[in-house]
Formats: sequence, structure tokens, C-alpha cells
Amino acid sequence: MKKYGWVVSCTLLLAACTPKEDHLFRYTYNGGEEIKITAADIYTPEKGYGFDRETVAGGDDPFYFSVDVPDGNYKVTLEIGSREDAGRTTVRGESRRLFFNDLHTAKGEIVTRTFVINKRNTLIGDGEEVKIKPRERSKLNWDDKLTLEFNGAAPRIHSLKIEKAEDSVITLFLCGNSTVVDQDNEPWASWGQMITAFFDDHISVANYAESGESANTFIGAKRLKKALTQMKPGDYIFVEFGHNDQKQKGPGKGAYLSFTESLKEFIAAAREKEANLVFVTPTQRRRFDDEGKIVDTHEDYPDAMKKLAADEHIPLIDLHAITRTLYEAMGVEESIRAFVHYPAGTYPGQEKDLADNTHFNTYGAYQIAQCVIEGMKANNLDIVKYLRTNYTGFDPARPDAFETFHFDESPFAEVEKPDGN
Repeated sequence: MKKYGWVVSCTLLLAACTPKEDHLFRYTYNGGEEIKITAADIYTPEKGYGFDRETVAGGDDPFYFSVDVPDGNYKVTLEIGSREDAGRTTVRGESRRLFFNDLHTAKGEIVTRTFVINKRNTLIGDGEEVKIKPRERSKLNWDDKLTLEFNGAAPRIHSLKIEKAEDSVITLFLCGNSTVVDQDNEPWASWGQMITAFFDDHISVANYAESGESANTFIGAKRLKKALTQMKPGDYIFVEFGHNDQKQKGPGKGAYLSFTESLKEFIAAAREKEANLVFVTPTQRRRFDDEGKIVDTHEDYPDAMKKLAADEHIPLIDLHAITRTLYEAMGVEESIRAFVHYPAGTYPGQEKDLADNTHFNTYGAYQIAQCVIEGMKANNLDIVKYLRTNYTGFDPARPDAFETFHFDESPFAEVEKPDGN
């Protein structure tokens, strides 16, 4: 097993030791006594730190490391690489939020990378909690620890530093459904957990979206209320609904009735917090007509959002229109590659084919995240000045080639489709 030494100070600093030493980590906290950690030092709530999810650093297998921290934003500084061998490292956090994808380092090369990650639990205050769904109870997004995933063909971490982020960090809150949510398990993915890879350490993404939610059920589950406890002036709140809202029938329901009224609650909340609200129309479903054109399936919901945005002078990213361009550019057959379409047996326990035309895989989610960024740019949102310098732009009419897209899958898979359609 490859041996690394990590030191954790009052800012939770993990620093390298020589491979000849008989331990994996040197751990210190707040200038206290240095602790030598072996592979037996697994995370427990009592310990408050350690390897997690039955993984340990070493070799070329992915591993997880968790640290108990209060809710908030945390700056992570990584030295990636090894003095002993070459590395290929992918870094994700919490529920598979992507930060660095397939970073290559030569033998002896060590590079420094930073990002800011948001951590939260379900507690709101005064005994209130977010009403999460049973399937969310195992999500890494809703617990008391900050969990980092180190993946790739040869994950190599030389040092890791975690510290409370500066108050100047802007938080981008995401409110939405299964097309936005941080999906925990392969092969599912959404744009909200990919957009994290495009911003520098001035931005933290807090993804409150969940599968099956509509605008009113999101509010009813107190997800918005929890987000508001963390929100400050100058933050951003992106709202994308419509997929599940259109299924609500009965008196008072409809795009220009209950849906619009729920969106007004987001407007009032954002204005009270002096946050920047942005509406995002729903992504298209993969449904083509005989001429290879996308068939709109969201009824009046995108138009209702557009009307309210115009009336209230709110920026709007028309992802409904942008993803139409994207899917039609891919074509009827090639667009399958952006969605969860896999033959039986591709993943453990998968007895039937997966053929889902609403939910994306990692490739599709990555393309749509870039569509959202281009929508930010089209609206001249101030947040785009914090895009990483290696982002050169994206044309939805010319998506990235599937053959050149690389993504290291997490070691956990799920065959049950997300709520909603």
C-alpha cells in the first residue's frame, strides 16, 4: 500500500511524510500533539475524522476522507501528486460534486489546487429540520461531516488543507429537481454537481435540489428555509422547476396559478436576503419527432417562468431552449449517450435495461452545466468573472465529443431511477 503522511492542524492540514514511515497520516489539531494514523484509523463520530465508506488511501483505488465540521463553506487546498510515481487524480466532494477531473501529474510533480465546498445538515433551528426523503438519509449532502472523494486511475494526494472559508466567498444556492440535484450514485448525474468544476475558490455551490420536487414541495419540505439560514447579501439563488409541477392537477393548480405563486415566494425570499435570484427554465426531455426535432413536453411552465421573470425584472436562463439546441445537435441516436441508457448487467444488481430520457449520465450533465454557464454569460451575471481560466466557452450546437470525454466513476451504483420524470 502506498503510504502518505497527512498533518491536520487547527485548519485541518494534512501534509506528506516519507513512504518509509510506518503510518499513513500525521495528525495534529490546534497545535496539539501529533498523532500517527494507520489504516486502522477509520472515521467514527467519536473520532470526528478518518477514512470513510470502507476505503483507505493506497494503491490506485478511490478513497474517501471525512471530517466533522459545522455547516458552512470550507476552503480546501490540495497538493496533488507524488514524489514516487505518476498520478491521475479526480477530486469530488460530498454527493459527487466534481472539482477536478483527471488531473495528470508526472513522477515527482506536485501541483496545488484550491476550491471551496459547502457543507450542511438537516437542522434549521428551534427543533426544525428539513423534511428529507427516505432515499436521502444516506446522502453525503445531509450529514454532519465534510467528505472528500479521491478517485482516478492513480489518485495521489500529497497534502490537504481544510479551513473555514472567508465571508467574502459567494454562495450559489441551487433549487430544483432531479435534473439539478447532486446524484450520489452511478450512473445518474445532474448539472448541479458538475458546475462546481468550472468556478474558482471565490464561489461555493450549495445544491439543495432533490429528485421529484416541484416548486411548492421544495418550499414545503423547508429546503428553502434551510438555505435562507445560510444565505447572505450578494449570494445567488438559481431556481429551476417545471418537470414535476406540470403533473399537479386540480383546482388552483397550473403554470400561471400555483406554479407562479410558488415562484413568487422565491422572489420575496431572495429580495429579503438581498440575494441575486435567477430563474432557469426546465431542461428538455429527450423526445424527438419524425424530423429529428425536439418535442416540447412542459406545457406552459417555461412560458410562465419567462413571463414572471420579465414582469419582476429577474434574469432568466432559458435552459429549455438551450437544451433543445443541444439535443438536436447531438441527434436522435447520439443523444442517447447523454442519458441513462445502459443494457442490463452494466451495473451491479441491474437486471433490466436502463432507458431514461429525462435523467443524465455524467457526460450529459457536464454538457448541460456548460449550457448553464453560457446562460450566465448571456445575462451578464457578475459571477462569471470567477470562472476558472481554463474555461474557454461552450457552444450547445457543438457539444463535446462523447469519445473524448473522460470521467472516473465512483465505486457506488444504484439501479433505481430518481423520483420524477
